[in-house]
Amino acid sequence: MPDQPEMSPVTKELLKKVRMMVPPMLEKFHKGMLGRVAVIGGSENYTGAPYFSAMASARLGADLSHVICTPPAANVIKTYSPNLMVHPLMRETPSSVPPTKLASPVIAMLTHLHSLVIGPGLGRDEVMQATVAEVIAAAREKKLPLVLDADALWLVQQRPELVQGYKECVLTPNVVEFGRLAQSVGLDTHGDTGKEGCKALANALGGVMVVRKGAVDWISDGSDERTCVGDGQGGRKRSGGQGDTLTGSIGTLLAWRGIYLEGAWDTEGNMAREETLMLAAWGGSAITRECSRLAFAKRGRSLQASDLTEEVPVAFETLIGEKEESKL
Repeated sequence: MPDQPEMSPVTKELLKKVRMMVPPMLEKFHKGMLGRVAVIGGSENYTGAPYFSAMASARLGADLSHVICTPPAANVIKTYSPNLMVHPLMRETPSSVPPTKLASPVIAMLTHLHSLVIGPGLGRDEVMQATVAEVIAAAREKKLPLVLDADALWLVQQRPELVQGYKECVLTPNVVEFGRLAQSVGLDTHGDTGKEGCKALANALGGVMVVRKGAVDWISDGSDERTCVGDGQGGRKRSGGQGDTLTGSIGTLLAWRGIYLEGAWDTEGNMAREETLMLAAWGGSAITRECSRLAFAKRGRSLQASDLTEEVPVAFETLIGEKEESKL
């Protein structure tokens, strides 16, 4: 067993609430009821990021984990793991097919999902970005929870109206992306990328949930009651791709949140929709930081993003653990 991380009383209380959203593995549940998550990303030059995100989602416990990407990326990602469902539906420039038509088969998948992650390995190709914009608009109409990272955040910088006021949306910027997002909405945080800056950006975007990644992760929808910090220990190696574990983890927790809110089992408590969104974002941060801590203890300076993937189920067991119903 790995050594146990140090936890503050606040962290322990938040973990108890996250645990309430985790569905037990009951005999009555069929395939897909424990989470259907998709990742849109993966292009000619970027194939690792969507894989790490989708695998984090799967290793955390989602039943079905999809990757929606370009055909060249699909051919590569399929060789990484047979556990993922890979859909070569995206296209890059040049494309004779308009983005509205390219988005159509992706939009058709949305009704079958609990949550959608957009951005890992997406790139800034004009056709890819325009297609994703169509998908975001459709997801909003369907009230599908979204996690936006990497070049999906670049799209939001260009078109903040895509997410403005959408309170089923989680943005996961690093410090640099945070600054660019603030600038795109005319917000001067006076260099504050911490608690108050995070609240200000979330408010400027109309109450979306912002996870500002850093030495500690600040999480806020702009309100005092739904602002918290992810301050688990983590590792000291900042290799690329660790944020993909975060997006995939949040994706699965958002899926479980939806199942909790549907009352699919005899749930504990009666947590509000707004609170559970914050808990899903914070829980993803906590799991990712614990993955980083565990992987760094083993790998040290050689740590890579793939090392975090292997620690996802260990981090879940360490921080949250299985419900008794799942052990019967």
